[in-house]
Amino acid sequence: MKKKILVADDEESIRWVLGRSLEKTGYSIEYGENGSQAIDKATSDDFSLIILDINMPDLSGLDVLHSIRLKGVDIPVIIITAQNTVKNAIDAMKEGAYDYIAKPFDLDEVKLMVQRAIESYENSKKLESLRATLKETMETNQGIVGKSAAMLKIYKTIGRVAEKELTILITGESGTGKELVARAVHFNSRRKEERLVAVNIAALPKDLLESELFGYEKGAFTGATIRKQGRFEEANSGTILLDEIGDMPLELQTKLLRVLEEKKYYRLGSEKPVEVDVRVIASTNKNLEEEVERGTFRKDLYYRLNAITIEIPPVRERKEDIPLLVEYFLEKYANELGTGKKIISDEAKNCLMEYDWPGNVRELENTVKRVIVLSSDMTITSDALLDAAPYLRNVKNENRDTFDELMKAKLFNLINSINEATSGGIYDIVIKKIEKPLIEATLEITKGNKKKAAAVLGINRNTLSKKMEELGIHGEDSD
Repeated sequence: MKKKILVADDEESIRWVLGRSLEKTGYSIEYGENGSQAIDKATSDDFSLIILDINMPDLSGLDVLHSIRLKGVDIPVIIITAQNTVKNAIDAMKEGAYDYIAKPFDLDEVKLMVQRAIESYENSKKLESLRATLKETMETNQGIVGKSAAMLKIYKTIGRVAEKELTILITGESGTGKELVARAVHFNSRRKEERLVAVNIAALPKDLLESELFGYEKGAFTGATIRKQGRFEEANSGTILLDEIGDMPLELQTKLLRVLEEKKYYRLGSEKPVEVDVRVIASTNKNLEEEVERGTFRKDLYYRLNAITIEIPPVRERKEDIPLLVEYFLEKYANELGTGKKIISDEAKNCLMEYDWPGNVRELENTVKRVIVLSSDMTITSDALLDAAPYLRNVKNENRDTFDELMKAKLFNLINSINEATSGGIYDIVIKKIEKPLIEATLEITKGNKKKAAAVLGINRNTLSKKMEELGIHGEDSD
């Protein structure tokens, strides 16, 4: 696509000479006969550069430059001046001009200045984007934590699909880290030096969603005083994350499907298509198959998005990752909050392991952050944890009650099984016989996790394994 330049000058001969010369160089040229036209065109179309005459009948070139800068147009501007004075040069630079040229001018010098201005602007934008990308990369690479089988499967999937130009659907409950996975895909793809633009569909009002995604033209509706770039255009050459895609209105789903299939769309109020090269990643906490059956989500869009699906399990299904997550958050907030690195006791860690975390990683992170702030000691004890997060206390009590009930039932059966003729010595007999049901009950409570069971019993894991073998207790280890 040719780069477009706006030439605004009240002298037709100047416009013609500059326009023809730049067209021969490969640029597409638009013209403005006065300052008002220059402002209208500069704020309603996409230009790579603007050339403004300093003296025009209605508004000067400096007035035009000042006005378009206020309206957010930051592309390079070259001022044409009839008088090569220090004042004109200073005034032009103060208003944010790239440079100025004095009449009569050399066309070769003008073409060279135009080329340099456009290249300088594009390079500065790339550098700005790269800096933002590097910052995001540094933050993102540390965001996904876990060594469970489920997380290892996700890492492998990211590695397989990141560089392939496929649409990806990320599913999982709220707080599981869907955006982190999307960022990992982007920063391991061929588009990693371009932008990743994240849009939370659920957070935007439905009547503003279309204009936010696709932009609008000046005058498209009341209040549209300038042309606005949409998020798809902002993500051009990069990646767009459509978070909570299940909340997108049906009428907008049709437009999104067209973008995925044709790689182009229309801004609000425009009949001219905008072509984009964007990789789309969508995420949702809804079951889209059920939404399709209900008629709230288009079947064809679901199949188009579902080229590759990455499902993130909730924390309750990968509790072995909790200690790693806790350590990561302790390290993270030691730096951010300036509290110094704190450690967590085994008993406090067990409290965290027993909770099901309906809010997933986000809830766990907030809990750790809160206890770091509220705990005055460098070691986070179970008491400090329960004070900061009272909801964990209920879980602990429930587990203790369940354990007590199981033990009572087993003791009742055990005592009844002892020969009624036995006179005295029942205490020793019970103590000797209690070992097997005690271990069995503990394993039931800990769901077969030998490490946790050994910690509850106060013995090491090897001792527990030996006792299980001696007592004929069987069961697979769920560690």
